[in-house]
Amino acid sequence: MRAMDGDEMDGGETIEITVLGSLGEIAAEEWDACAGDGGIVPVDPFTTHRFLKALEDSGSVGNRSGWIPRHLVARLGGVVIGVMPLYAKTHSQGEYIFDHNWAHAFESAGGEYYPKLQGAVPFTPATGRRFLTRAGFEAEGRSALIQGALQIAERMDVSSLHVTFCTEAERQWGEAIGLLARTTQQFHWLNRGYRDFDAFLADLSSRKRKTIRKERERAQAFGGEIVVLAGDAIEPEHWDAFWRFYQDTGSRKWGRPYLTRAFFDRMQETMRADILLVLARRDGRWVAGALNFIGRETLFGRYWGCVEEHPFLHFELCYYQAIDWAIDHGLARVEAGAQGEHKLARGYLPTVTHSLHWIGDPRFARAVAQFLKAEAQAIDQEIEVLTAYGPFRRGGEPAETE
Repeated sequence: MRAMDGDEMDGGETIEITVLGSLGEIAAEEWDACAGDGGIVPVDPFTTHRFLKALEDSGSVGNRSGWIPRHLVARLGGVVIGVMPLYAKTHSQGEYIFDHNWAHAFESAGGEYYPKLQGAVPFTPATGRRFLTRAGFEAEGRSALIQGALQIAERMDVSSLHVTFCTEAERQWGEAIGLLARTTQQFHWLNRGYRDFDAFLADLSSRKRKTIRKERERAQAFGGEIVVLAGDAIEPEHWDAFWRFYQDTGSRKWGRPYLTRAFFDRMQETMRADILLVLARRDGRWVAGALNFIGRETLFGRYWGCVEEHPFLHFELCYYQAIDWAIDHGLARVEAGAQGEHKLARGYLPTVTHSLHWIGDPRFARAVAQFLKAEAQAIDQEIEVLTAYGPFRRGGEPAETE
């Protein structure tokens, strides 16, 4: 832990910025006073002390992973008014906002792109606040945190700072103070006040309704049962099963899983209330599953895996069961993770996501700025086209009367 320079308030008080090498260096109550956003159920659980510390305690992040904690804490008069999950990175894995081409271009020009700084939740492409402030200290806390991050970047002589999957409000603020803003997209399902899944289907075109019904029928006829578990209904055996699923998916997608087995043990110990597991069992054996995290207004789909292939079971466990649960519990949206245009036909519409970037080299920063401008235009056009191809009824098309 070390202190850095800070802002001076109008009353002469100085905000002190401290750098943490671990979440263990700050009390959960102090961190969550900023990350919790004042609610019993957090807006999202990913920036809570319990989630970020689970990543560290399990060895999922740390020196060996290339995600080295450099978390920021802003204090005013000894009171924590702001925190920021921040990491020194030696690669670009596990981020989902891709800058591999930037790294290649920078290094081809003779520079060293790594290490860089990443203001993010590791392995988690979910939108949420990245400048976490105590209520009533939003402006000064946010200002102190970005200044602290830029001071670290200067002292470490890193190429760049990236704040990924931030909120739209943070993006607007960051762009106003001179950071580069980037637009990307995901597919999210939005609850339009549906009373049940059939009400959602009634919003779709006739062809899409029939397709989804057939998919659900095929999936649910896989020869077993689908079990939905949350909170204390989740037991260690369910994590044993899910670990097998996660290993299979992780090895195919990334070469090796990002998360360790110990991470899922920590989920059982400290985060059962934040989790929804949807599992499929056949002949007494768990064969597939989807892991979701529960936010105040959003269900966040994170991981899926299986040890048996069954038609449409992936769509049922990951997308349709998530919609069912969100409707039943009054949630406003389902975020189904990164990429996947196949989600469009299942009611998940393209949605803008945001990030902020600081590039130390002025010439490279100008080149990146030009790229981001062109990329944003392309993303806007793609969202417009994809939305037009969405599954919802067009104006004038009759609603379902079955």
